[in-house]
Amino acid sequence: MNVEVNNESGVEIDAHGLMRLSRFVMSSLRLHPECELSIKLVDEDTMARYHVEFLDLPGPTDVMSWPMDELRPGAEDDAEPPLGHLGDIALCPTVAAAQGAKAGHGTWAELELLTVHGILHLLGYDHAEPAEKAEMWDVQGRLLEAWRAPGNRLEGV
Repeated sequence: MNVEVNNESGVEIDAHGLMRLSRFVMSSLRLHPECELSIKLVDEDTMARYHVEFLDLPGPTDVMSWPMDELRPGAEDDAEPPLGHLGDIALCPTVAAAQGAKAGHGTWAELELLTVHGILHLLGYDHAEPAEKAEMWDVQGRLLEAWRAPGNRLEGV
């Protein structure tokens, strides 16, 4: 799985860790082994500009996602999931830091959560309606729990 992380935020972030997490999530959701994902870390001004341009909402946000090939999680009985570019995610580390502090779990845990959240959005998950939110939060929680379990981080991938 090809994951590219481009840090333009001015904040030092473990790009390799974000790549490993993304590959873990993509593999767990049975995406094609050659599937592609781009993650861009941006500052608050850039994120605020994206937020206005794409969602017509003011101020910076934590994560935004732009799906490309409308891929969906693979089923267990799929012989081979479709190949494609999953899409692009923008993360704002300074917003993540504030949210992580408020939630009591820190910046890295918040960036992990936001990365998983962004990938799920690329795969068609949403949280506009209560039932959609419950499903998305359930999948997100299970993926993060599996990622954080000892021995499950696909070291070196």
